[in-house]
Amino acid sequence: MLILSRKIDEKIRIGEDIVITLIDVHGDQVKIGVEAPKTIKVFRQEVYEAIQNENKAAVVPEEKDNAITRDAVSALSKLLKK
Repeated sequence: MLILSRKIDEKIRIGEDIVITLIDVHGDQVKIGVEAPKTIKVFRQEVYEAIQNENKAAVVPEEKDNAITRDAVSALSKLLKK
């Protein structure tokens, strides 16, 4: 991890397209600005984790849903064999 010290209005550049600007420091809160191309998604960590969890939940049904799906597949299989 790279750790940098910056004063208000000083910037950090990441590659060619991303600029981080220190906007304000008030007590234990730091405000930063992020300039990046629209094709690059920028999230707070907790929002990113929530999105990842929602995506995983959408792909992997809960165990209850798995049981219903197995029952439906079993019933369909029996009907197709008749």
